[in-house]
Amino acid sequence: MGAQPGPGERARAESLAELLGGRGGAIDATLPPLAFAAGWLLGGESLWGGVGAALAVGAAVAGVRLFRGDRPRSVLIGLLAVCVAALIAVRTGRAEDFFLIQVLSNAASALAWAVSIVVRWPLLGVLVGAVLGQRTRWRRDRALRRGYGRASWVWTATYVLRLAVFVPLYLSGQVLALVVARVALTWPLVAAALALSWVVLRRSLPAGHPGLRHPVTEEPATPPR
Repeated sequence: MGAQPGPGERARAESLAELLGGRGGAIDATLPPLAFAAGWLLGGESLWGGVGAALAVGAAVAGVRLFRGDRPRSVLIGLLAVCVAALIAVRTGRAEDFFLIQVLSNAASALAWAVSIVVRWPLLGVLVGAVLGQRTRWRRDRALRRGYGRASWVWTATYVLRLAVFVPLYLSGQVLALVVARVALTWPLVAAALALSWVVLRRSLPAGHPGLRHPVTEEPATPPR
């Protein structure tokens, strides 16, 4: 039997996709908008047809996520987002307003990720640190903090890209184009961001660094007695 890899080798072999997941949730998030478009078209561009289909599929997705063990809080947040999007569209009477929450959330996310990098609390580090149970230990590792900052720019760019596509389509009322953009810029973009940010993060770490699970913390110097 071959030798087992050490903790540093295991940590470097681990990818952000394995740590954060994201593909399943991103795919689930595209189903209510697809249902909205289908109901809207089949109902002869009926807003109620689209809203009804989106709510039904959103509830079904929530049930499946709970069954497979997802956290109830994240499931409820996802379902609430669909309900709020539907309510906005019904109140305004405009089908494109079903996507207003998506536009606003991407704008807020782009700002939050950019600010987190500037203040040296990159959100990628916060997320990975929470998953690994490190709290803020990763921040005491200068190389790791710098790597998370650089990799966080990848995620900031994804939100900016979505805005560059969504905003013109929303302003021109292109409902079907918004659905296509939502699908194309959700799980494929998340998968690409996971892969690219992992490459950026790994290349930012110096040779011999033990990896994400083992921050090299700088202990304060002991004062002489």
